Amino acid sequence: MLFRIARPALFALDPERAHRLTIAALAAAPALPPARPGPLAIEIAGLRFPNPVGLAAGFDKDAEVPDAALGLGFGFVEVGSVTPQPQAGNPRPRLFRLAEDRAVINRMGFNNGGAAVVVERLTRRRARPGIVGVNIGANKDSADRIFDYATMARAMTPLASYLAVNVSSPNTPGLRALQDPGALRELLGAVADARAEKFGNGGPPIFLKLAPDLEPADIDAIARIAVEARLGALIVSNTTIARPPLRSRHAGEAGGLSGAPLRDLALARLRDFRSATGGAVPLVGVGGIASADDAWARIRAGASLVQLYSALVFEGPGLARRIVRGLERLMRRDGFTSIAEAIGSE
Repeated sequence: MLFRIARPALFALDPERAHRLTIAALAAAPALPPARPGPLAIEIAGLRFPNPVGLAAGFDKDAEVPDAALGLGFGFVEVGSVTPQPQAGNPRPRLFRLAEDRAVINRMGFNNGGAAVVVERLTRRRARPGIVGVNIGANKDSADRIFDYATMARAMTPLASYLAVNVSSPNTPGLRALQDPGALRELLGAVADARAEKFGNGGPPIFLKLAPDLEPADIDAIARIAVEARLGALIVSNTTIARPPLRSRHAGEAGGLSGAPLRDLALARLRDFRSATGGAVPLVGVGGIASADDAWARIRAGASLVQLYSALVFEGPGLARRIVRGLERLMRRDGFTSIAEAIGSE
């Protein structure tokens, strides 16, 4: 109710300013305890998630409010993307709210305070409960991006519940080229080696975040590499550079499109990766999820976990809890006793 009252005022603000106000409000509010394991609890990549609904990267780039976000009912939170050095990102305006389409376009450009800031914050919360993954990236002007990812893996391995290797942002020129099979093998090898420096054969699992704008041959190649590399999960998917029909005056803005218009494309890619991996690698479904029905469709299509972000803009901070309650209802309705039973059941 409070969100419905406040939304017109928030929507009157520049989207980036509204986002900063949201982060400030979460930082100032008393943190609620994280979600407890319930009927939707599931184990993936050696991690026990209290529920499968996560907050996607991009909301809390600098790990300012992971515990406050966990207190909203999310089963896990992913902070970042974080790069080795601080980065201002692209010129403003770079974030656009497409209210008529329930969508967002962003060309943020990996703006963040750098690894040192995030290391300090995550070190302070180290003893607290809750799964907090770290989404890692490379600086825009880096001469060696694979070196940047290895540097980030080395820094975040002691602090992250999992490492999410982001090679799919459309807003850093040339980044998506790291999804090429040869480059991807080298990259994942470097990240795994950096992790091993800290934990040997242990350490946080490695997730890989992918673009929805992949060709069938790319999907098959990436699936093979993911199985070979024993990745903890594939995150499907990031924002899209495609432009389905949109009504907003911001439809022509450059950047990655997220929200409702991404839903069908992201679901199709999830099905593609489920088929290509044969279920051998867990999948995280992302893109256009705004309801329990949306989340349930991803789980039935093969996702072990789901993430959301853009839908919070339109649905408010109570969305995670609503989706969790809805998933419990849908699981019972369809005769499953656990989320694990429902994965890929379509």
